[in-house]
Amino acid sequence: MNDSEIFKNKRNVYVKLHKNIHTETSILHFITINTEKRRPILIDNITILRQAFTNSKQYFDYSIDAICVLPDHLHMIIYPKHEKDYPNIIKSIKTYFSKNINQTFNISQSQTKKKELGIWQRRYYEHTIINEKELEKYRNYIHYNPVKHHLTSNANEWGYSSFSKFVSRGYYDIDWYDLDLV
Repeated sequence: MNDSEIFKNKRNVYVKLHKNIHTETSILHFITINTEKRRPILIDNITILRQAFTNSKQYFDYSIDAICVLPDHLHMIIYPKHEKDYPNIIKSIKTYFSKNINQTFNISQSQTKKKELGIWQRRYYEHTIINEKELEKYRNYIHYNPVKHHLTSNANEWGYSSFSKFVSRGYYDIDWYDLDLV
């Protein structure tokens, strides 16, 4: 199965990536998670963030199709084995990171009442990917994001994304970036 064959129809997606094959119905989700007040803390704490993902995979069966971590937010495309799990996957990542980061921030009374630590914005953005064209669009958006934010001049230079995985699979040329595709 290749990238052009992953969509069976609008709601049933069969995905093969890495060595994982989801043989049951899965839905791809594009997710954006921002830090509170866009604090640039993610790259400085990338080890904890990676541990947060590893921890979440102990409780939830999901795969990451594409990802890019920037200093103050991250974008990813995930496909959970069980559709209803994606909000809990995000909650698990945010909770683990929040409990393990060694920083404190001034927080409001509302945040205190809700036991928030002022690390993540309360909400996140989710878009259910419905076809191959959208999948390509969101993959391109994810991998172009560090260039867009002037963190690097080429997607290949950013070490906190899945871009190199896509290059090794022949999906992108090593010097790829094209504003018309985003």
